[in-house]
Amino acid sequence: MGITQVLFWFLSIMAILSAILVVISKNPVHSVLWLIVVFVAISGHYILLNAQFLAIVNLIVYAGAIMVLFLFVFMLMNLNSETEPQKNRWLKIAGVIAGGALLLVMVAALKRADLKTQVAQMNTGDIGLIHNLGMALFHDYVIPFEISSVLFLSAMVGVVVIGKKD
Repeated sequence: MGITQVLFWFLSIMAILSAILVVISKNPVHSVLWLIVVFVAISGHYILLNAQFLAIVNLIVYAGAIMVLFLFVFMLMNLNSETEPQKNRWLKIAGVIAGGALLLVMVAALKRADLKTQVAQMNTGDIGLIHNLGMALFHDYVIPFEISSVLFLSAMVGVVVIGKKD
């Protein structure tokens, strides 16, 4: 068993256990901290797949900026069990049914996938390198990229207009 396989299994187990702890943690701050561990494990998988740029962007954007924002919001909200509204029993049942339906769809999608013929290029290839990512983004997907940038610009203008005081 090579070092990449050991790292893969270590990162996979770390990501799965951390994701479970995100869901079962009672404290929202602890959930966010466990989610940061999940993002670090996913970035480790990106590095194993020779996608260093995606790993660094994942760490900077998700584990850095967005998780700090979540922590800031959760700490400002001052959540405790007394102020939390009690959930209706029907809402819990609907959540279980929706989760079961999602699980059913995931299992059906994985059953149809032919995973035996798909092999990931670990530590070889140049799929995730910056040059190839830029070429694919600005050559093949330039129109969707520009449309999304105009959409983000209009969203920022909308936030400024809504937030402006009269």
